[in-house]
Amino acid sequence: MKLLIVDDEALTRTGVISSIDWKALGIEEVLQADDGMNGLEMAKKYHPEIILCDVRMPRMTGIAMLEKLENILPDSIPIFMSGYSDKEYLKAAIKLKAVSYIEKPLNPSEIRDAVLEARELYLKKVRSHRGEALQSMETASHLAHLLTMPHKDASTEITKLAAELSLPCGPGTHVTFAVIHLRAVPEFIEPSPENIYQQFHKLLAHYHADCVFVAKKLQYLVYFIFTDGQVSSNLSHTIEDFLVREFQGYGEHFIAIGESFNCFSRAYQAYTSAVILLESSFFFPVNSCLTPESMESLAATPYETAPTSADVLFSESLSSQNRTKCQELLEKFQKQYDQNTHVLPNQTKDLYYKLFIALENARKQQQLSALSYTSNSIVAFLEKCFTFQELHHTLVRQTDTYFEDLKTSVPENSTIFMIKDYISKNYSKETLSVKDISSHVFLSASYVCTFFKNETGQTLNQYLTEYRIEKAKNLLADPRYKIADISSRVGYSDGNYFGKSFKKYTGLSPSEYREKLN
Repeated sequence: MKLLIVDDEALTRTGVISSIDWKALGIEEVLQADDGMNGLEMAKKYHPEIILCDVRMPRMTGIAMLEKLENILPDSIPIFMSGYSDKEYLKAAIKLKAVSYIEKPLNPSEIRDAVLEARELYLKKVRSHRGEALQSMETASHLAHLLTMPHKDASTEITKLAAELSLPCGPGTHVTFAVIHLRAVPEFIEPSPENIYQQFHKLLAHYHADCVFVAKKLQYLVYFIFTDGQVSSNLSHTIEDFLVREFQGYGEHFIAIGESFNCFSRAYQAYTSAVILLESSFFFPVNSCLTPESMESLAATPYETAPTSADVLFSESLSSQNRTKCQELLEKFQKQYDQNTHVLPNQTKDLYYKLFIALENARKQQQLSALSYTSNSIVAFLEKCFTFQELHHTLVRQTDTYFEDLKTSVPENSTIFMIKDYISKNYSKETLSVKDISSHVFLSASYVCTFFKNETGQTLNQYLTEYRIEKAKNLLADPRYKIADISSRVGYSDGNYFGKSFKKYTGLSPSEYREKLN
């Protein structure tokens, strides 16, 4: 907390500063000025919470100074000091909400008491403002949530909340929506979305505009911008620049700013236009900002549709070990979908699911089981994939690995391959046993154990444990999964036993391993 002493007598200022233990009163910094004019400038620059000032000073009185500061620093607490104890000055002090009026010569104990009283009053003001701000933010968030739904469903409540927040809601009001999609993370990093909202609110005030915001599912932030009249080109660019700059600290994200619509009743249309833009963000580089203007030229670009038999062509090229043909197909897919505004992400993910399955089947045909995936793990990967580029590059990488493995691979014993393949499909079953595996390959349990050890150098149980732990490591990289859920997903009914097995294999507990990844 800062305190400003304003007095034209240097001896008075020095005496007050040296006679009091300010730290004990919660005052971290003591500033001083020699008259009202300089005091005004100091206050504007440093924003002191408490102002201890003389009443009569040359150039500008203490009362005139505080009258000018009333609107600039409304929460600052004044304390007057003067050798003139006439009623007129006391009236002025009361009007300016001075906490105390100290007569000269000054008594240090009186100053201490006055400062403590001023400090407590200031803290009460701050707590009150925080409560009001919190309530206002909750109201704004509720309004923002309602505006993501058709207007007719909550028109009365929308009008009521808008009035409470003093938002422009006349026929000339225009509504614009900005939706930010953040890559799924357990929690937000600093700066907080609430802080960004407050900064955004202040920025828009310069343009006689306002906004409300709501967080949806920890991954989406929705901002509603209200303007009295159409959004100017200048304001539009200002909004875009602000959001791009502020969300740089959030890691991977997309920003979509929709069309502007007049009237509250069309707010849902404005929201929908932003959501439609956000759908296309999957095909753009991370941290892109999409607007109707930026998409106009791309929308006119003709795109070839992917062949209906794309997965079949890819599968045939893999089976015939035609690497050049596979690369040509993959390049064609990239050109087809990069910045494509004509298709939906799910359409593309459906195709790439088939391509991953084709790659997996080709690996099995060639008995390359090291990168074996289940259809469920492919689906999980597709769900959390943030961009088309991430999706495409993963497929390219796995395809390259397939052809590299073909060069160096020694065909695995067919029985060993069957055992590993069976484990890859059933590892999540806690009841999976050596007996189940031996029955699958039509051999006795004892023979299977001996045979597997001789062929691989590992016991069957060692291989199964390592396979489960590797799968657990992949799941731990995804913050959506709780550790307790992961243990059951990889075949452990006992969470404690899973933790011990994981630590034995990796040297870290599951929680330590996850923390290390972040």
